[in-house]
Amino acid sequence: MFEFDNRINELSKKALESAKAEFETIDEITEFNQKKMLGAFIKNNVSEVMFSGTTGYGYSDRGREVLDRVFAEAVGAQDAIVRHNFTCGTHTLSVALFGVLRPGDTMLCVTGIPYDTIQPVIGISEKKISGSLADFGIKYKQVNLKEDGTLDYEAIESAVDSSISMVYVQRSRGYNLRPTLSVAEIGRIVEITKRKSGAVVMVDNCYGEWVEKTEPTQVGADLIAGSLIKNPGGGIARTGGYIAGRHDLVEKCADRLISPGIGREVGATLGMNRELFLGIYSAPHVVGEALKSAVFAASLYNLLGFETTPEVHEKRHDIIQAVKLKNEKNLIAFCRGIQKCSPVDAFATPEPWDMPGYDSRVIMAAVAFTLGSSIELSADAPLREPFAVWMQGGLNFHSAKLAIMSSADEVLKGMGE
Repeated sequence: MFEFDNRINELSKKALESAKAEFETIDEITEFNQKKMLGAFIKNNVSEVMFSGTTGYGYSDRGREVLDRVFAEAVGAQDAIVRHNFTCGTHTLSVALFGVLRPGDTMLCVTGIPYDTIQPVIGISEKKISGSLADFGIKYKQVNLKEDGTLDYEAIESAVDSSISMVYVQRSRGYNLRPTLSVAEIGRIVEITKRKSGAVVMVDNCYGEWVEKTEPTQVGADLIAGSLIKNPGGGIARTGGYIAGRHDLVEKCADRLISPGIGREVGATLGMNRELFLGIYSAPHVVGEALKSAVFAASLYNLLGFETTPEVHEKRHDIIQAVKLKNEKNLIAFCRGIQKCSPVDAFATPEPWDMPGYDSRVIMAAVAFTLGSSIELSADAPLREPFAVWMQGGLNFHSAKLAIMSSADEVLKGMGE
């Protein structure tokens, strides 16, 4: 088992040597964020009694209430709502958008076209879906990125005015090869927005939590949202999401999730509090392991002659590693190699399929105990030019390293045919 081509074994040693400085930086950021998280737990007097669940309406669920405060403290926000009721990242973002925007409002996305699955929510996808923001009379505008994928600050300056109700920022790249936004860049968007309008700044923070020492809420973003089966659930949360930011906005989102007039006062936790607390507590360390996995993948695939983004020594702002694999055959081989090193369903063979919400066939590999948990280790891609794969996650670096080596071994075999 784990018998790879000798070239992969040798290149792996070189890849680790090349990544040493990056690993040291990641460890320093991880330690900082873990201290911040531990401080949030201590400050809010988390106790074992909070791990017990409620049923029915879930009134006065102490664990649920304290979990919100812990999360808000950890991300530097006034308030947060953390719930297993959020079914996925797209659902969480949708709740935030519908919670804050009203008919006649205008939403301005300043990071180009949003991620595939959020387009139907807004009402800008080719396939019109009933119940979108557009259906409720909410207008949409967009500032495209520059040709190199970076923010067009000049265009943002021109687009933001008193008619804009929300400036929407997608931090991570999605199925795109543009650079992920740093917290500092998000801070600049906030500065422009607040100088020129009273608009709410909302950030899709998926894949970016605890990658840096600060979160977008700490540079003025009014609202951030994400999924608990990505970074902030630490690979322990089995489902859920979070919204954090200004207290008044979080309250509006709670009303949208549950019901106006009831909001966050109800919601049985059904015994899930413990894993949500534990997942959030573990998240900074797990994110560090995922970042090391991404750096190693970039280093190894560079040595194999493939273009990667971010590059090995590039500063990172999310956990995603993209590798341009040149053709469909290599892309499929990569995903199959990852799957071979999964503790769950290693016998499965990933195949491209028509996945709901996407305009191309998609192939996915999942090294995960929780379905769709991209923090555990996953690799996925639409089968379209430039045949790039997006890999993210890794609960522990050493297992992820084996999976990445397996992917490279499969690609190398295919190239030799």
